[in-house]
Amino acid sequence: MARYEHLPIYKASLEMTIYFEKIVKNFSRYNKYTLGSDLRNKSREISCQIMKANSLTDKKEALKDVVAMVEELKLLIRLCKETRAFYNFNSYYYSSKLITNIGKQAQAWLNHTH
Repeated sequence: MARYEHLPIYKASLEMTIYFEKIVKNFSRYNKYTLGSDLRNKSREISCQIMKANSLTDKKEALKDVVAMVEELKLLIRLCKETRAFYNFNSYYYSSKLITNIGKQAQAWLNHTH
């Protein structure tokens, strides 16, 4: 299997996954088990898909999946903001910054594979 620990996109996705693990603890009970669960699962999915894409010879389809998952996570983050699941605006801001960074890197990697 190809090495992936050195990839900036992998490092960013791991940082995001760890961040979501930490902030979901502060969600209300209802949001912790609905939106919080979805945030945690989708962020782990993105990290795993990045690992998978790096090991493939033809990365295009796997990277398209990463880009699609990033968009889904952006929607979840927005829902968390609108339902006030985040305990403050800074959590939303930082989450948005993390996922936007990953989205840009994924899109650039996809463009580079063409």
